[in-house]
Amino acid sequence: MSCGEPHETDCSEVLDHLYEFLDREMPDSDCTKFEVHFEECSPCLEKYGLEEAVKKLVKRCCGQDDVPTDLRAKVMGRLDKIRSGQVVPEHDVAAES
Repeated sequence: MSCGEPHETDCSEVLDHLYEFLDREMPDSDCTKFEVHFEECSPCLEKYGLEEAVKKLVKRCCGQDDVPTDLRAKVMGRLDKIRSGQVVPEHDVAAES
């Protein structure tokens, strides 16, 4: 995804670390880089807005449920595999150990 314009921060870097940005799990300097990128790149801004809306919806609908401590690590590991192009079997993440 790209608007076709050159950016100081590449679109692929922004999209690869979008959840870290959403969760504020990155240094302030990186957050600033991403904010500048979103001002310049409407496709990335649109993706950010969509992911932010999904995150808010999940929090609103599921925010009261207790989540197993290792679930986030499993989900993030699976997302990393998908992003890297690895084939990921279509089975329940909770079944993985």
